[in-house]
Amino acid sequence: MKFIFVDKENSTQIRKVEELANRIWREHYSNILKNSQIEYMLKRFQSFDAIQEQIARKNYQYYLLNQDNVDIGFTGIIEEPEKKSLFLSKIYIDQEYRGRGHASETFAFLEDMCRNKNYNKIWLTVNRYNENSIRAYEKKGFLKVRTQVTDIGEGYIMDDYVMEKELALTQNG
Repeated sequence: MKFIFVDKENSTQIRKVEELANRIWREHYSNILKNSQIEYMLKRFQSFDAIQEQIARKNYQYYLLNQDNVDIGFTGIIEEPEKKSLFLSKIYIDQEYRGRGHASETFAFLEDMCRNKNYNKIWLTVNRYNENSIRAYEKKGFLKVRTQVTDIGEGYIMDDYVMEKELALTQNG
C-alpha cells in the first residue's frame, strides 16, 4: 500500500478525500449518529473547503491510502512537536477494503513517522459508541485516558473517548 501525501494545491486529491469521507461516513456512522448529524459533520469537517482550510491553516496533513492505484481510504494527522506527539484526527478505510490489514499498515506508517521525529505518543478521539473502532484501537495498544464532550454547533455534540498510545523511542531519542 502507498501513502500519498495530499498537497493543499492539489484539488483532485482533496476532492478524493471528500468523496471517500462522504461514502465511508454515511456507511460507518449510520448506526451511531443521526443522518442529520452525519451530514452536518461531513459539511463542517470533511467537505472540500473544510479539508483545504485544515491543511492550509490548521497544520493538518492528509494521506490517501492507495492500493494498486485505487484510493481505498485516508488518514489525517496533526504533528505536535512541542508535545512530542501526533494527533490522529482521521483514519477511514472503505468498507470493501476493511479487514485486510490496511489499518495495521497505516498505524505502522504513523508509528514510523513518530519514531523518526522522536514523538513518544499518538493520540486520538473516538465516538464512545463506536465499539468496533474502539476495539481496533485497543488491539493496536491504545488506552482510554478520558472522556470528552465537544459542542460542534447546531445542537450537535461529539461524545468521545480520548485514547493514547505511548511509543518507545529509539536509542537516539
